[in-house]
Amino acid sequence: MKVAVVGATGLVGRKMLQVLEERAFPVTEFLPVASERSVGKTVTFKGDAYKVIGMEEAVAARPRVALFSAGGSVSLEWAPRFAGVGTTVVDNSSAWRADPGKKLVIPEINAGVLTREDKIIANPNCSTIQMLVAIAPLHERYGIRRIVVSTYQSITGTGVRAVRQMEAERAGESAERVYPYPIDKNCLPQCDAFTGNGYTKEEMKLVNETRKILDESIRVSATAVRVPVVGGHSESINIEFARDFDIDEVLSILRGAEGVVVQDDPGNALYPMPITANDRDEVFVGRVRRDFSRENSLNLWVVADNLRKGAATNAVQIAEYLYRNSLL
Repeated sequence: MKVAVVGATGLVGRKMLQVLEERAFPVTEFLPVASERSVGKTVTFKGDAYKVIGMEEAVAARPRVALFSAGGSVSLEWAPRFAGVGTTVVDNSSAWRADPGKKLVIPEINAGVLTREDKIIANPNCSTIQMLVAIAPLHERYGIRRIVVSTYQSITGTGVRAVRQMEAERAGESAERVYPYPIDKNCLPQCDAFTGNGYTKEEMKLVNETRKILDESIRVSATAVRVPVVGGHSESINIEFARDFDIDEVLSILRGAEGVVVQDDPGNALYPMPITANDRDEVFVGRVRRDFSRENSLNLWVVADNLRKGAATNAVQIAEYLYRNSLL
């Protein structure tokens, strides 16, 4: 099982190495891959040091699976090159998510759509992953008509330069500015670039990916906010169902859902937070309550580590499913 991690020196790439090791994925030969400026650097995997190699060398090595986290332009150029030599690519960028010919997969929800012929598989956006892991079982039971979601997204979703910006601001030092304004002690109602309809790309990912994975008929309205947090993304989700529901049944469904942990005890101040979701693979759900302003409507608060379940872990879980089902 020859495995390549493309973008191995980045935040998500390093997290992929950690998750592969923790979950004991059966790696027999490991290839850390990155851009030319990182070639020759060293990364550690399972206690051993590995030299980072370039893209051409990695393609020539014909890995069985390649986990990509190197940006959309890199994926558009190189994922087909890897696929062309028989490698199965699991891509964490936005490059292939909207492509009708590529599967967009959250293993807890729709891994069954995968076949041996799928050589480029898209990992959904981090915010989409955690939201759908939480609400897909409720959609199955009650039928979701509409979602209104506001996200409170960690700076780690932007990358290591954003972490450096916030740390510098907190230390009173100057640093390269990744955001148009200071992020420490601030919230920015902008994640990614704005599109022509007034929504950001991040907000439109929540709309389009939800419809592609769960149900084309679901209407989604999203607002994505960047907050000075490192541990994970949080989401306030309002759902309108086709049918009425019982809160106790909703909680029972959530407690039985794969990958979900319910933290819902307001009397004892128990609810999900990024600080407790940090470095965990589960999606945490709390503040579960009926929306009394609209029929058949429910409010949830959902938190997950965006670098793990929102990126690295989901990608590794896809690879695990392919391996278990002899699809690699």
